[in-house]
Amino acid sequence: MNNKKLIAGNWKMNGSLAANAALLSALREGVGARARCDIAVAVPAPYLAQVQQLVANSPIALGAQDVSAHESGAYTGEMSAAMLGEFGVRYVLVGHSERRQYHGETDAVVGAKAQRALAAGITPIVCVGETLAEREEGKTEAVVKRQLAAAIHAVSHCVSEIIVAYEPVWAIGTGKTATPEQAQQVHAVLRAQLAAASQRAADIKLLYGGSMNAANAAELLAQPDIDGGLVGGASLKAADFLQIISAAS
Repeated sequence: MNNKKLIAGNWKMNGSLAANAALLSALREGVGARARCDIAVAVPAPYLAQVQQLVANSPIALGAQDVSAHESGAYTGEMSAAMLGEFGVRYVLVGHSERRQYHGETDAVVGAKAQRALAAGITPIVCVGETLAEREEGKTEAVVKRQLAAAIHAVSHCVSEIIVAYEPVWAIGTGKTATPEQAQQVHAVLRAQLAAASQRAADIKLLYGGSMNAANAAELLAQPDIDGGLVGGASLKAADFLQIISAAS
């Protein structure tokens, strides 16, 4: 059982060859040879080969931001889990709110992607979360439980091998953050749902992913059911990301 917290950076559509090299050089220097928490960076697809080299022999694992629900075939622009595996990808985001919102990804598609990732030996980070309207209508629990249920159904008996990220849509890139109590409340709901599906629910990492930053990370990570963070903007600044890693160690 791995009790370490996981801090995963989601670069989104940011980066350049030069900026990536500078950022990872600073991260490697700051982290050292051994880290007291698990660390990953989910990078844009064109940079997978570069970042694979930049994180080699370091505690930083490589992540991808999306994967196809299909194994192979006539799906222009898609990347299969097997392809990601060839680049040493350890983690892949599935169902990020931006994919659900801008690309119309349904709960069923997200579940299929999680299943494909697991079949290729890649850990899917399944993202769930409610919009501001859904929160204000009191639907938070119903929404996240529906989203997680689809993933649990898709991966079946392998549910203990997934990671879940709760990312309230209203707190992504807005500068708004759920209070530690609000976040913990939803994480507890997700943990209970996982406990009903797996005897190893306590081992499944639940990450918080709504504007986690250097200032609020320690308080969020102190909550009993928050096992790490899915970090957006702050993961592009070495000093901030290192501070979050430090808070998780």
